[in-house]
Amino acid sequence: MTKADLIRQLTTQISQLTKSQVEIVVNTIFESMKNALARGEKIEVRGFGSFKLRERQMKNGRNPKTGATVLIPPKKIPFFKVGKELRHMVNGSSLPQKPIFDHKEQSLHHNTPHSIHQEDFRRTNKPESS
Repeated sequence: MTKADLIRQLTTQISQLTKSQVEIVVNTIFESMKNALARGEKIEVRGFGSFKLRERQMKNGRNPKTGATVLIPPKKIPFFKVGKELRHMVNGSSLPQKPIFDHKEQSLHHNTPHSIHQEDFRRTNKPESS
């Protein structure tokens, strides 16, 4: 998907805005993101991912034509880390269930009734008979 494709899709989904208005919004978002990274800030879009700068240290390289050693200066590289929701969507899997807190038992459960956990507890923790 290109920026033009994004603008076209948003224009069809948001009928209140003209194509030029949508283009201004999209350009403003991307400019804001670029400016934030240029200032060294982290950008986080929940469910999508985050952008941050990674610093590469100075290192020695080699000129491929001459074979001479050259010094490669330190630099900052934008890095994208995909969010859980997008990662699961791309892989065709659903998000894992979030644990819920049972106030009665003061323990974590995974969306299952209290009685099942009690039964499991009784089965696995039976006193040994002598």
